[in-house]
Amino acid sequence: MEFRIADTFSDSLARLTGEEQKAVKTTAFDLQMNPSSPGLQFHNLNKARDKNFWSVRVNADLRLIVHKTAGSFLLCYVAHHDRAYDWAERRKLE
Repeated sequence: MEFRIADTFSDSLARLTGEEQKAVKTTAFDLQMNPSSPGLQFHNLNKARDKNFWSVRVNADLRLIVHKTAGSFLLCYVAHHDRAYDWAERRKLE
């Protein structure tokens, strides 16, 4: 499985606090090591224009947006719940 990181993810990560960044990096590492781990909570984003966008729970409020296909994971964006979902709903990878 190919694991990639988008510039939009790095930019959004930089806007978080140090503690939030630490939690996101831990989740991203766990995702890279075992994407099928039962501890990772994936949620399909039904309102997203791109049906391959998924949300991964980092903590009670932070969400990691990934573009998931059969052969790859792309870390796309991270933010607080509503902002992360809004970001994903407005975009489509082509």
